[in-house]
Amino acid sequence: MGNTANKFIILLRAVNVGGTGKLPMSMLKNMCVEEGFEKVKTYIASGNVVFETDMSGNSAQAALATRLEEYAGKPVGVIIRTPAEMAQVLKANPFPNAAPNHNVAIFFDQCLPADTLQHVKGQKDEELSLGKREIYVHYGAGMGKSKLKIPMAKDGTARNMNTIAKLIDIVTNL
Repeated sequence: MGNTANKFIILLRAVNVGGTGKLPMSMLKNMCVEEGFEKVKTYIASGNVVFETDMSGNSAQAALATRLEEYAGKPVGVIIRTPAEMAQVLKANPFPNAAPNHNVAIFFDQCLPADTLQHVKGQKDEELSLGKREIYVHYGAGMGKSKLKIPMAKDGTARNMNTIAKLIDIVTNL
Protein backbone atom coordinates (compact mmCIF):
# COMPACT_ATOMS: atom_id res chain seq x y z
CA MET A 1 0.00 0.00 0.00
CA GLY A 2 2.83 2.38 0.76
CA ASN A 3 2.31 6.06 1.35
CA THR A 4 -0.88 6.34 -0.69
CA ALA A 5 -2.95 4.59 1.98
CA ASN A 6 -5.54 6.59 3.85
CA LYS A 7 -5.70 6.26 7.63
CA PHE A 8 -9.08 6.34 9.34
CA ILE A 9 -10.70 6.01 12.73
CA ILE A 10 -14.12 4.39 12.90
CA LEU A 11 -16.41 4.74 15.91
CA LEU A 12 -19.36 2.37 16.18
CA ARG A 13 -22.58 3.43 17.88
CA ALA A 14 -24.26 1.29 20.54
CA VAL A 15 -21.99 -1.74 20.48
CA ASN A 16 -21.33 -3.66 23.69
CA VAL A 17 -22.99 -0.97 25.79
CA GLY A 18 -26.48 -0.67 27.22
CA GLY A 19 -27.37 -4.27 26.39
CA THR A 20 -27.50 -3.67 22.64
CA GLY A 21 -25.60 -5.59 20.00
CA LYS A 22 -22.71 -7.69 21.27
CA LEU A 23 -19.76 -7.58 18.95
CA PRO A 24 -16.45 -9.14 19.96
CA MET A 25 -13.61 -6.84 18.93
CA SER A 26 -11.81 -9.81 17.35
CA MET A 27 -14.81 -10.26 15.04
CA LEU A 28 -14.88 -6.55 14.23
CA LYS A 29 -11.18 -6.70 13.38
CA ASN A 30 -11.77 -9.72 11.12
CA MET A 31 -14.60 -7.90 9.31
CA CYS A 32 -12.27 -4.97 8.65
CA VAL A 33 -9.50 -7.25 7.36
CA GLU A 34 -12.01 -9.04 5.09
CA GLU A 35 -12.98 -5.64 3.64
CA GLY A 36 -9.33 -5.13 2.69
CA PHE A 37 -8.42 -2.72 5.49
CA GLU A 38 -4.80 -3.01 6.62
CA LYS A 39 -2.97 -2.47 9.91
CA VAL A 40 -6.32 -2.87 11.69
CA LYS A 41 -6.29 -2.18 15.42
CA THR A 42 -9.23 -2.04 17.82
CA TYR A 43 -9.24 -0.14 21.09
CA ILE A 44 -11.41 -1.12 24.09
CA ALA A 45 -14.67 -2.99 23.57
CA SER A 46 -16.86 -0.05 22.60
CA GLY A 47 -16.28 -0.22 18.85
CA ASN A 48 -13.18 1.82 18.05
CA VAL A 49 -11.13 0.80 15.01
CA VAL A 50 -8.12 2.37 13.32
CA PHE A 51 -6.81 1.16 9.96
CA GLU A 52 -5.31 1.99 6.58
CA THR A 53 -6.99 1.48 3.24
CA ASP A 54 -6.81 2.63 -0.37
CA MET A 55 -10.57 3.27 -0.18
CA SER A 56 -12.09 6.69 0.38
CA GLY A 57 -13.61 7.37 3.78
CA ASN A 58 -17.14 7.10 2.41
CA SER A 59 -16.39 3.76 0.73
CA ALA A 60 -14.73 2.31 3.85
CA GLN A 61 -17.61 3.53 6.04
CA ALA A 62 -20.25 2.07 3.67
CA ALA A 63 -18.41 -1.27 3.35
CA LEU A 64 -18.16 -1.74 7.10
CA ALA A 65 -21.74 -0.54 7.70
CA THR A 66 -23.04 -3.14 5.21
CA ARG A 67 -21.05 -5.94 6.83
CA LEU A 68 -22.15 -4.93 10.35
CA GLU A 69 -25.80 -4.78 9.30
CA GLU A 70 -25.51 -8.31 7.88
CA TYR A 71 -24.00 -9.45 11.20
CA ALA A 72 -26.40 -7.60 13.52
CA GLY A 73 -29.57 -7.88 11.43
CA LYS A 74 -30.09 -4.13 11.78
CA PRO A 75 -28.14 -0.97 10.94
CA VAL A 76 -25.16 -0.21 13.18
CA GLY A 77 -24.00 3.40 13.37
CA VAL A 78 -20.57 3.76 11.76
CA ILE A 79 -18.91 7.15 12.14
CA ILE A 80 -15.60 7.81 10.42
CA ARG A 81 -12.92 10.45 10.94
CA THR A 82 -9.48 11.05 9.52
CA PRO A 83 -6.61 11.39 12.00
CA ALA A 84 -6.53 15.15 11.27
CA GLU A 85 -10.27 15.49 11.95
CA MET A 86 -9.93 13.56 15.21
CA ALA A 87 -6.96 15.69 16.28
CA GLN A 88 -9.05 18.79 15.56
CA VAL A 89 -11.82 17.49 17.83
CA LEU A 90 -9.31 17.11 20.65
CA LYS A 91 -7.77 20.52 19.96
CA ALA A 92 -11.18 22.23 19.79
CA ASN A 93 -12.31 20.78 23.13
CA PRO A 94 -13.90 23.79 24.87
CA PHE A 95 -13.32 22.28 28.33
CA PRO A 96 -9.55 21.64 28.34
CA ASN A 97 -9.26 21.87 32.14
CA ALA A 98 -12.03 19.32 32.81
CA ALA A 99 -11.16 15.78 33.87
CA PRO A 100 -10.76 13.94 30.55
CA ASN A 101 -12.92 11.02 31.73
CA HIS A 102 -15.81 13.45 32.52
CA ASN A 103 -15.38 15.25 29.20
CA VAL A 104 -16.78 13.71 26.02
CA ALA A 105 -17.33 14.49 22.38
CA ILE A 106 -20.47 13.00 20.87
CA PHE A 107 -19.67 12.28 17.22
CA PHE A 108 -22.15 12.54 14.34
CA ASP A 109 -22.07 11.82 10.62
CA GLN A 110 -23.48 15.17 9.62
CA CYS A 111 -23.03 18.83 10.51
CA LEU A 112 -25.30 19.78 13.36
CA PRO A 113 -28.08 22.38 13.26
CA ALA A 114 -27.35 25.60 15.15
CA ASP A 115 -30.29 24.97 17.50
CA THR A 116 -29.17 21.45 18.55
CA LEU A 117 -28.46 22.41 22.16
CA GLN A 118 -31.80 24.23 22.60
CA HIS A 119 -33.51 20.84 22.93
CA VAL A 120 -31.41 19.62 25.87
CA LYS A 121 -33.22 18.65 29.08
CA GLY A 122 -32.12 17.79 32.61
CA GLN A 123 -29.00 19.95 32.59
CA LYS A 124 -27.54 20.60 36.05
CA ASP A 125 -23.77 21.00 36.41
CA GLU A 126 -22.99 19.81 32.87
CA GLU A 127 -21.45 22.18 30.35
CA LEU A 128 -22.22 21.77 26.64
CA SER A 129 -20.76 23.21 23.48
CA LEU A 130 -21.63 22.65 19.84
CA GLY A 131 -18.85 21.70 17.44
CA LYS A 132 -19.11 21.13 13.70
CA ARG A 133 -20.05 17.42 13.76
CA GLU A 134 -19.69 16.98 17.51
CA ILE A 135 -21.34 17.99 20.75
CA TYR A 136 -18.90 18.50 23.59
CA VAL A 137 -20.13 17.69 27.08
CA HIS A 138 -18.38 18.17 30.38
CA TYR A 139 -20.18 16.09 33.00
CA GLY A 140 -19.40 18.00 36.19
CA ALA A 141 -20.18 15.28 38.75
CA GLY A 142 -19.69 12.49 36.21
CA MET A 143 -21.92 10.71 33.71
CA GLY A 144 -23.30 8.26 36.26
CA LYS A 145 -25.14 10.95 38.22
CA SER A 146 -26.21 13.01 35.22
CA LYS A 147 -29.84 13.34 34.15
CA LEU A 148 -28.82 15.17 30.98
CA LYS A 149 -30.88 14.31 27.91
CA ILE A 150 -29.63 15.38 24.48
CA PRO A 151 -32.27 14.26 21.95
CA MET A 152 -29.82 14.35 19.03
CA ALA A 153 -27.34 12.09 20.88
CA LYS A 154 -29.28 8.95 19.87
CA ASP A 155 -27.80 9.42 16.38
CA GLY A 156 -24.24 9.85 17.61
CA THR A 157 -21.65 8.09 19.70
CA ALA A 158 -19.68 9.53 22.60
CA ARG A 159 -16.00 9.07 23.42
CA ASN A 160 -14.18 10.68 26.31
CA MET A 161 -11.06 12.77 25.80
CA ASN A 162 -8.77 9.96 27.03
CA THR A 163 -10.15 7.60 24.36
CA ILE A 164 -9.93 10.27 21.64
CA ALA A 165 -6.29 10.99 22.53
CA LYS A 166 -5.47 7.25 22.56
CA LEU A 167 -7.10 6.69 19.15
CA ILE A 168 -5.05 9.56 17.69
CA ASP A 169 -1.91 8.01 19.18
CA ILE A 170 -2.73 4.56 17.74
CA VAL A 171 -3.56 5.83 14.23
CA THR A 172 -0.49 8.08 14.16
CA ASN A 173 1.73 5.10 14.89
CA LEU A 174 0.20 2.64 12.37
